[in-house]
Amino acid sequence: MIVFGFPTSPFVRKVLFAAAEKGIPAELELATPHNPTAGFIAASPFKMMPAIRDGEFTLTDSTAIVEYMEAKQPEPALLPQDPEARGLAIWYDEFSDTILAPNITKLTFARFIGPELLGMPRDEATATEAQIAMEPAIEYLESIVPGDGFLLGEFSLGDITIASALATLSYAHDPLRPKTKDWLSRVHARPAWRQVIAREQQIVGEALAAATRT
Repeated sequence: MIVFGFPTSPFVRKVLFAAAEKGIPAELELATPHNPTAGFIAASPFKMMPAIRDGEFTLTDSTAIVEYMEAKQPEPALLPQDPEARGLAIWYDEFSDTILAPNITKLTFARFIGPELLGMPRDEATATEAQIAMEPAIEYLESIVPGDGFLLGEFSLGDITIASALATLSYAHDPLRPKTKDWLSRVHARPAWRQVIAREQQIVGEALAAATRT
Protein backbone atom coordinates (compact mmCIF):
# COMPACT_ATOMS: atom_id res chain seq x y z
CA MET A 1 0.00 0.00 0.00
CA ILE A 2 1.29 3.48 -0.90
CA VAL A 3 0.39 6.39 1.38
CA PHE A 4 0.60 9.85 -0.16
CA GLY A 5 1.31 12.79 2.15
CA PHE A 6 3.85 14.37 4.48
CA PRO A 7 4.46 12.84 7.91
CA THR A 8 4.04 16.03 9.98
CA SER A 9 0.33 15.90 9.12
CA PRO A 10 -1.67 14.32 11.97
CA PHE A 11 -3.88 12.63 9.39
CA VAL A 12 -0.99 11.10 7.46
CA ARG A 13 0.62 9.97 10.72
CA LYS A 14 -2.68 8.41 11.80
CA VAL A 15 -2.81 6.20 8.71
CA LEU A 16 0.85 5.22 8.98
CA PHE A 17 0.45 4.40 12.70
CA ALA A 18 -2.71 2.36 12.11
CA ALA A 19 -1.05 0.44 9.26
CA ALA A 20 1.99 -0.30 11.43
CA GLU A 21 -0.23 -1.55 14.27
CA LYS A 22 -1.97 -3.90 11.85
CA GLY A 23 1.26 -5.03 10.20
CA ILE A 24 0.14 -3.69 6.82
CA PRO A 25 3.17 -2.69 4.72
CA ALA A 26 2.82 1.01 3.89
CA GLU A 27 5.24 2.95 1.69
CA LEU A 28 5.13 6.73 2.16
CA GLU A 29 5.32 8.78 -1.04
CA LEU A 30 6.00 12.41 -0.11
CA ALA A 31 3.35 14.74 -1.50
CA THR A 32 1.50 17.83 -0.30
CA PRO A 33 -1.23 20.05 -1.76
CA HIS A 34 1.52 22.60 -2.50
CA ASN A 35 3.83 19.99 -4.05
CA PRO A 36 1.63 17.20 -5.41
CA THR A 37 2.76 14.17 -7.38
CA ALA A 38 0.86 12.58 -10.22
CA GLY A 39 0.09 9.56 -8.04
CA PHE A 40 -1.22 11.77 -5.25
CA ILE A 41 -3.56 13.69 -7.57
CA ALA A 42 -4.83 10.45 -9.10
CA ALA A 43 -5.64 9.11 -5.63
CA SER A 44 -6.87 12.42 -4.19
CA PRO A 45 -8.46 14.70 -6.81
CA PHE A 46 -9.08 17.42 -4.19
CA LYS A 47 -5.48 17.17 -2.93
CA MET A 48 -6.50 16.00 0.53
CA MET A 49 -3.79 14.34 2.66
CA PRO A 50 -3.50 11.45 3.10
CA ALA A 51 -4.52 9.31 0.19
CA ILE A 52 -3.65 5.71 -0.55
CA ARG A 53 -3.22 3.40 -3.50
CA ASP A 54 -3.63 -0.28 -2.69
CA GLY A 55 -3.27 -2.20 -5.93
CA GLU A 56 -5.75 -0.51 -8.26
CA PHE A 57 -7.84 0.88 -5.38
CA THR A 58 -7.44 4.52 -4.29
CA LEU A 59 -8.96 6.32 -1.32
CA THR A 60 -8.57 9.58 0.55
CA ASP A 61 -9.48 10.79 4.09
CA SER A 62 -7.69 9.30 7.07
CA THR A 63 -10.77 7.90 8.80
CA ALA A 64 -12.06 6.29 5.60
CA ILE A 65 -8.62 4.75 5.05
CA VAL A 66 -8.45 3.31 8.58
CA GLU A 67 -11.98 1.90 8.18
CA TYR A 68 -10.86 0.31 4.90
CA MET A 69 -7.83 -1.27 6.58
CA GLU A 70 -10.00 -2.46 9.46
CA ALA A 71 -12.37 -4.22 7.05
CA LYS A 72 -9.57 -5.64 4.94
CA GLN A 73 -7.50 -6.91 7.87
CA PRO A 74 -9.70 -7.15 10.98
CA GLU A 75 -6.94 -8.27 13.36
CA PRO A 76 -5.60 -6.70 15.41
CA ALA A 77 -8.79 -4.70 15.75
CA LEU A 78 -8.58 -0.93 16.16
CA LEU A 79 -12.32 -0.54 16.71
CA PRO A 80 -13.83 -2.36 19.72
CA GLN A 81 -16.75 -4.76 19.33
CA ASP A 82 -18.57 -3.47 22.40
CA PRO A 83 -21.12 -0.89 21.15
CA GLU A 84 -20.33 1.74 23.78
CA ALA A 85 -16.57 1.36 23.39
CA ARG A 86 -16.86 1.49 19.60
CA GLY A 87 -18.98 4.62 19.80
CA LEU A 88 -16.39 6.28 22.02
CA ALA A 89 -13.51 5.23 19.75
CA ILE A 90 -15.28 6.86 16.82
CA TRP A 91 -16.05 9.96 18.92
CA TYR A 92 -12.42 10.31 20.01
CA ASP A 93 -11.38 10.03 16.37
CA GLU A 94 -13.89 12.74 15.44
CA PHE A 95 -12.89 14.94 18.39
CA SER A 96 -9.26 14.79 17.36
CA ASP A 97 -9.85 15.30 13.64
CA THR A 98 -12.38 18.13 13.85
CA ILE A 99 -11.81 19.89 17.19
CA LEU A 100 -8.22 19.27 18.27
CA ALA A 101 -6.31 18.97 14.99
CA PRO A 102 -7.48 22.13 13.18
CA ASN A 103 -5.95 24.43 15.80
CA ILE A 104 -2.89 22.20 16.11
CA THR A 105 -2.21 22.37 12.38
CA LYS A 106 -2.78 26.13 12.33
CA LEU A 107 -0.42 26.70 15.26
CA THR A 108 2.27 24.34 13.96
CA PHE A 109 2.18 25.80 10.47
CA ALA A 110 2.54 29.34 11.85
CA ARG A 111 5.44 28.49 14.19
CA PHE A 112 7.26 25.61 12.52
CA ILE A 113 6.22 24.34 9.10
CA GLY A 114 5.87 27.74 7.44
CA PRO A 115 9.04 29.38 8.77
CA GLU A 116 11.28 26.31 9.13
CA LEU A 117 10.34 24.21 6.10
CA LEU A 118 8.83 26.65 3.62
CA GLY A 119 10.77 29.85 4.29
CA MET A 120 7.69 31.84 5.28
CA PRO A 121 7.61 34.50 8.04
CA ARG A 122 6.76 33.25 11.52
CA ASP A 123 3.13 34.19 12.26
CA GLU A 124 2.95 34.49 16.02
CA ALA A 125 -0.44 36.19 16.01
CA THR A 126 -2.04 33.22 14.27
CA ALA A 127 -0.16 30.78 16.50
CA THR A 128 -1.32 32.52 19.68
CA GLU A 129 -4.91 32.64 18.44
CA ALA A 130 -4.84 28.90 17.71
CA GLN A 131 -3.18 28.16 21.06
CA ILE A 132 -5.95 29.96 22.95
CA ALA A 133 -8.68 28.29 20.88
CA MET A 134 -7.15 24.88 21.57
CA GLU A 135 -7.22 25.14 25.38
CA PRO A 136 -10.75 23.69 25.91
CA ALA A 137 -9.76 20.61 23.89
CA ILE A 138 -6.57 20.19 25.93
CA GLU A 139 -8.58 20.42 29.16
CA TYR A 140 -11.13 17.92 27.86
CA LEU A 141 -8.36 15.52 26.92
CA GLU A 142 -6.93 15.67 30.43
CA SER A 143 -10.40 14.76 31.77
CA ILE A 144 -10.78 11.62 29.63
CA VAL A 145 -7.34 9.99 29.70
CA PRO A 146 -7.09 7.08 32.16
CA GLY A 147 -4.56 6.74 34.96
CA ASP A 148 -3.20 3.61 33.30
CA GLY A 149 -3.70 1.73 30.05
CA PHE A 150 -5.37 3.33 27.06
CA LEU A 151 -8.46 5.42 26.44
CA LEU A 152 -10.84 2.47 26.22
CA GLY A 153 -8.78 -0.04 28.18
CA GLU A 154 -7.63 -1.83 25.04
CA PHE A 155 -5.61 0.15 22.52
CA SER A 156 -7.86 1.61 19.81
CA LEU A 157 -8.31 4.12 17.02
CA GLY A 158 -8.97 6.80 19.63
CA ASP A 159 -5.43 6.48 21.00
CA ILE A 160 -3.97 6.49 17.48
CA THR A 161 -5.78 9.60 16.30
CA ILE A 162 -5.24 11.77 19.36
CA ALA A 163 -1.58 10.79 19.74
CA SER A 164 -1.05 11.53 16.04
CA ALA A 165 -2.46 15.04 16.45
CA LEU A 166 -0.37 15.73 19.56
CA ALA A 167 2.80 14.68 17.72
CA THR A 168 2.22 17.51 15.26
CA LEU A 169 1.69 19.91 18.16
CA SER A 170 5.03 18.88 19.67
CA TYR A 171 6.87 20.66 16.86
CA ALA A 172 5.64 24.01 18.11
CA HIS A 173 4.11 23.92 21.62
CA ASP A 174 3.79 21.76 24.75
CA PRO A 175 0.55 22.52 26.62
CA LEU A 176 -0.17 18.98 27.84
CA ARG A 177 -1.33 18.23 31.38
CA PRO A 178 0.26 15.51 33.57
CA LYS A 179 -2.28 12.71 33.00
CA THR A 180 -2.22 13.32 29.27
CA LYS A 181 1.57 13.13 29.23
CA ASP A 182 1.51 9.84 31.14
CA TRP A 183 -1.04 8.33 28.75
CA LEU A 184 0.96 9.60 25.76
CA SER A 185 4.14 7.97 27.07
CA ARG A 186 2.33 4.61 26.99
CA VAL A 187 1.30 5.18 23.37
CA HIS A 188 4.85 6.22 22.49
CA ALA A 189 6.20 2.96 23.93
CA ARG A 190 4.41 0.90 21.29
CA PRO A 191 6.70 -0.58 18.61
CA ALA A 192 4.44 0.66 15.81
CA TRP A 193 4.72 4.23 17.08
CA ARG A 194 8.49 4.06 17.34
CA GLN A 195 8.67 2.71 13.78
CA VAL A 196 6.53 5.53 12.37
CA ILE A 197 8.25 8.32 14.32
CA ALA A 198 11.76 7.14 13.42
CA ARG A 199 10.90 7.46 9.72
CA GLU A 200 9.22 10.83 10.32
CA GLN A 201 12.24 12.21 12.14
CA GLN A 202 14.47 11.17 9.25
CA ILE A 203 12.22 12.87 6.68
CA VAL A 204 11.80 16.07 8.70
CA GLY A 205 15.53 16.22 9.37
CA GLU A 206 16.23 15.96 5.65
CA ALA A 207 13.62 18.63 4.90
CA LEU A 208 15.12 20.99 7.49
CA ALA A 209 18.59 20.46 6.04
CA ALA A 210 17.31 21.17 2.53
CA ALA A 211 15.50 24.31 3.71
CA THR A 212 18.71 25.56 5.34
CA ARG A 213 20.63 25.14 2.09
CA THR A 214 18.17 27.20 0.06
